[in-house]
Amino acid sequence: MTDPLVVGLVGLLVIAGAALVGPKIGVAAPLVLVAAGIVASLVPWIPDAEIDPEWILAGVLPPLLYASAVSMPTMNFRREFGAISGLSVALVVGSSLVLGLFFAWVVPGLGLAWGIALGAIVSPTDAVATSIVKQTSVSRRVIAILDGESLLNDATALVLLRTAIAAGAASFSFWGAVGDFAYAVAVAVAIGLVVGWLNLRVRARVTNATVNTALSFAVPFAASIPAEGLHASGLVAAVVAGLVTGIRAPRVLPPTHRLSDAQNWGTVSFVLEGAVFLVMGLELASIVADVQRDHAGIVPALLIALGALVLTVLVRAAYVVPLLWGLSRSADRQARLQGRLEEYRSADRAATSAALQEHRFGNRQPSERDLERFGARIRRVLADIRYFSAAPLGWREGTAVVWSGMRGAVTVAAAQTLPDGTPQKSLLVFVAFAVAVLSLLLQGGTIGPLLRRISPPRSDDTAKDREERRRLMEVMRSAAEQVTAASAEPTAPRTREELEATDPAELRAWFGREKTRRLQVLDAQRSALLDARDDGVFDADVLESVLGNLDAEQIALELRGGPAG
Repeated sequence: MTDPLVVGLVGLLVIAGAALVGPKIGVAAPLVLVAAGIVASLVPWIPDAEIDPEWILAGVLPPLLYASAVSMPTMNFRREFGAISGLSVALVVGSSLVLGLFFAWVVPGLGLAWGIALGAIVSPTDAVATSIVKQTSVSRRVIAILDGESLLNDATALVLLRTAIAAGAASFSFWGAVGDFAYAVAVAVAIGLVVGWLNLRVRARVTNATVNTALSFAVPFAASIPAEGLHASGLVAAVVAGLVTGIRAPRVLPPTHRLSDAQNWGTVSFVLEGAVFLVMGLELASIVADVQRDHAGIVPALLIALGALVLTVLVRAAYVVPLLWGLSRSADRQARLQGRLEEYRSADRAATSAALQEHRFGNRQPSERDLERFGARIRRVLADIRYFSAAPLGWREGTAVVWSGMRGAVTVAAAQTLPDGTPQKSLLVFVAFAVAVLSLLLQGGTIGPLLRRISPPRSDDTAKDREERRRLMEVMRSAAEQVTAASAEPTAPRTREELEATDPAELRAWFGREKTRRLQVLDAQRSALLDARDDGVFDADVLESVLGNLDAEQIALELRGGPAG
């Protein structure tokens, strides 16, 4: 009973220590934890760590991916979905096939099906590992692409892994595999949407912020467990539930609930991420022992892992270069439409209605709703054009995307789920582990200096953010003026004499009305900012900061007590 408690205590202290020491020595905390785990695994009196991989795949990844999805700017996810979906599906499948051929060639007696299975294990980037990239100077657009990729590519890899294992058992069908993948994603998306919607419906009726956050801890599992039970992707279901929550929570949940969620989920994510990296290092001794027991050479296995890592980088580069070229061409085509779209936006209602009617089947007269939806569509497309023009994807961004594709805990955990009948299983698990660790140490250890060397200084970010805040203040001022104009408030006592002469009951009533009016203003401002968020007309990070300020003001106002109307 004591040993697990001691292990847990020491683990928490090591995780916290790495977070404090890492920045001081210029090394990312995850790398410190991996190194600490490797060193600890080599100490004779520390027992070998053998973690059930299902604890990682089913117990750790769903909440981590859910938390990342909740906090991800959904408008940026939509804008980058073309790149994200390509990296998450096409690149994973392509990498798995290329690596499968490589493994089948260098590992005697492995066969193509099991080679593809190991390729699927090694192919996906890790959501936790990409946290290293966020500590560098990489652009916000690259962060959005990498975040989105790491949210979805695990599901592709795990579905492909199941398919390859089935092929190894001589029951493979190409169209059956395509159908299984489509089923796994479609069912997971449907479950994620339902769980995300129900989650907000239920939690909106819970007044206690602590209870509300406790309920939120159940959401990723409420999505992933039924999905896995139906042979769909539990990770995709957790991600979709998180995206739904992130989009709707500011409109549904009060600020106190969202603040509690952010603080508590931040702590949970911090501990889980640290534990994942620490466990990766601790597992080294047991994995090496398995390879030695099966009489497989460590040095040849390391060479295979190094070759696989080089191949993953080359395949990723071969995919990313044309991808970014295509995205740039698409952005240029959209930019050429900007003038015409600006004309549509500035046209009066009658001209817009006539233009819509001309292009509608049967020349039907557009309704007011049609005109509103058309206007929203124009605003969104123009905002997308400005977003892509402000952050073009050049060779620097391409280099960041390629070199940031690190492997991590998913690779190690997925390798350990290989069935017992897998040819040379201990060797395959060691290769996967070595690829993940080498990726973290080589790519993760050099990504910061590399980006500092190739990336120009972002001196204009402050000026851009200041301009964004000025525009946001105009939106908030307009919303406040509409609320103020709709309410005729009595004049407040202005002097000390007027204040002392005012009846206390009347004064309390006035303060209550003023508090109610201010809360109405905050609600109107938040609604206006969220509408702007949905249209994508402001930078996501700046908008999130301003929304946070509104939440803080509302919480402070509500804490003052007294009547609110």
